Formats: sequence, C-alpha cells, structure tokens
Amino acid sequence: MGLLGDDQAFARALTRQEYEAFLALGPRRSLPADTGLMVEGDRSTHVLLLLDGWATVSVSTDRGATRLILGIRGPGELLGELAALDNRPRSATVRALGPVEAVVVPGDSFRRFLAVNPRIGALVMRQLASRLRSADSERSALASMTVLRRLAARLVELSTVNGTGPYTPAGPSDRRGRKPPTAVVHLPQDELAATVGATREAVAKALRLLRDQQVVRTGNRRVEILEPALLKLLADGADGGTGERRAADRNL
Repeated sequence: MGLLGDDQAFARALTRQEYEAFLALGPRRSLPADTGLMVEGDRSTHVLLLLDGWATVSVSTDRGATRLILGIRGPGELLGELAALDNRPRSATVRALGPVEAVVVPGDSFRRFLAVNPRIGALVMRQLASRLRSADSERSALASMTVLRRLAARLVELSTVNGTGPYTPAGPSDRRGRKPPTAVVHLPQDELAATVGATREAVAKALRLLRDQQVVRTGNRRVEILEPALLKLLADGADGGTGERRAADRNL
C-alpha cells in the first residue's frame, strides 16, 4: 500500500533552469482548505504544481456517497497530467487538505513544454507508471487485507512523514505524564476510512481495538502513534497480540 509514493517529487527532479521555466507557464494561486482543485469527470485539462500544502486524490465508489482516497500529494508534486495528455475526462477528484499554493498550467502549454523538453516528458511518464503500480497495489490490498491491517499499514505510512499537512512528529509527554506519541496523524475518521476503502464505522471499530491495546491514542481529528513497532507488526500481517483475527471475525 502507498498513498505518498516512493519516487522523488516532480519538482525536485528538475534542474533550477527547468523549474523556473515550468513556473513561468502559469499563474500562482493561493487556495483555501477543502477547495476542489479538480473534479472527477470534468473536461478541464490544466495541471497543477503544488508549491505548498497537501491535497487528496480520490475516486467515487459503487456505494455512491463514499469515496476512496488513492493518494496524498504534497509540495513539489504534479497533478492532473493524465487529462492534459489524453484530453479525456478527469479520472479523479483532487481536494486541498489545508491551504495550498500552486502553479496552474494550461493543458496546451504543458504539452508544448514537454514536446521541447523530452527529459521532463520522460519524468512525467515515469511518474504516471509509478502511480499506476501504486493503484494496482491498493486494489490488491483491498481484496486481501482486513480493515484493521489496512488501517495499521496506512497509519505506519502516514506517520513516517513529518512536517506540514496531516503529519507531525512526536511532542513531549503531557502534564499527566502519559507516554508521548512517536508521531501524530491529523486526519478525521472519515478521511482515514477513505484512505483504506472502508466505512467510517469499520475504521472506528478498528481504532477502538488499537486503543484498547494501547497501540494508539485518538483525539479530535488526530491519531497518536504510541507503539510503532506493534503497529508495524500488525501492518505486516503478524497478530502481535492486537487481536487481528478477532477483528477479522467481526468483519472489520
């Protein structure tokens, strides 16, 4: 499973000259949290280069009102390139997790830029291939892993990223002397559910099980990781004393 991707962000793979040339292709925009940057099925063809902030990439599901988050994109990442290249409707919805700043590049300008910069065109194609492989991995996980294991794997993944967005490093112990978290994931339960392809109720049950075992501590729009080693064991498929088999029996 992987929402964040293992490849280097698009902007970081560019030379300074290439980066400055790309920035000149379109205007900079500052957008508030929860803004819909792109909409699944829309016929727009512009691309976005995120300069600051984070965004989710999601698709609708057969259940109608629910959605599945395919990725979380951060600074330096390119969004919307598929529709710009094939001129077909958007394959996913992109929404700002918090305030974002981005360069908005028209689709025709993007295509001309790639035509005269074949090295950058190869980078874009490699990124598309990587995201396709990630989507295949996500589908496999949905078919073969329990909600509890998918949630554990997602929390492990998200808790490895520090900085702005939905991830922060550990803080000090609180005034009651409780064990400090190793990391904190700032996402509400409905967003966590969308990242693992499960209902909010199923994710709430899985979090309750992890809380009972003191692997995590939850709060308002946050999950504190207390035992990363146990969480990693569960994500890798080991029972680890956390009761995955019991949870699976309850259809989690």
